Amino acid sequence: MKHITAAEIQQMEKIFRLNLVNSCTGYKSANLIATKSQNGNPNVAVFSSVTHLGSDPALLGFVTRPLTVERNTYKNIRETGYFTVNHIHEKMIEQAHQTAAKYDEHISEFAKTGLEEEYLDDFPAPYVGQSEIKLGCKYVNEYEIKENDTLLIVAAIEHIYFDEGIQMPDGWLRLDDAGSVAINGLDGYALPALLDRFHYARPDQEVKSFFSHENS
Repeated sequence: MKHITAAEIQQMEKIFRLNLVNSCTGYKSANLIATKSQNGNPNVAVFSSVTHLGSDPALLGFVTRPLTVERNTYKNIRETGYFTVNHIHEKMIEQAHQTAAKYDEHISEFAKTGLEEEYLDDFPAPYVGQSEIKLGCKYVNEYEIKENDTLLIVAAIEHIYFDEGIQMPDGWLRLDDAGSVAINGLDGYALPALLDRFHYARPDQEVKSFFSHENS
C-alpha cells in the first residue's frame, strides 16, 4: 500500500496535489447551486460540498472557496438570501461540469450550457429544469474557516421537489432510482448503485436489512 506523508503532499505539483486530496476523501454529493442577482442575472454552478446539517430544523451547508476573487454564487445569495440546490443526473453531467467555467457575471450559465432555468411556486431563485430532485433554500448564516479562508454557508430548506416514485414509505428517497450522480475529486462523475439499507443500529443487536425483510 502506498504511503504519502503531509510533508510530501506539500511538496507536490499543484494540480497533482489538488487531484489527490480532492479524491482521497471519497465520493461527494454532486449538485448545481442556482441563484439570481438583484439585477436579475441568473447563475448556476456545480458544487461538491453540499451536505446535510440537520433535519429539525431542516438545514444544509456548503463551502465556498476564498473570496479573493468575485464569487457570483456567494454574491447573489448575500444580495437576495435565496438559492436552489439541484441534483445532477447522468443525462446532464457535461452541461453541469461546464458551469465550472469562469463566465462573467452578466453571462448566464443556463444559456451557455443548455440547462433549463425553471421557477416554481414564486421562489425568487431559479431551479434547474433537468434536475429530478431540487431544494429551495434560504440563507441563515455563514462561518469563516480560518485555516484556508473558505466559508461554510448554512441554509434552511424551504422547498423539496422530487418524483413521488422514489420515496419509500418511511420518507427515505432512493437516489439511485432518480439517477443522481456523485463526484470523485473535482471532475469525475460516478453513478452509485445501492448495495443495501439497514435498520437503525443498536448495541448488541443483529444488523437487519430492509431488503432481506422485504424479500422474506
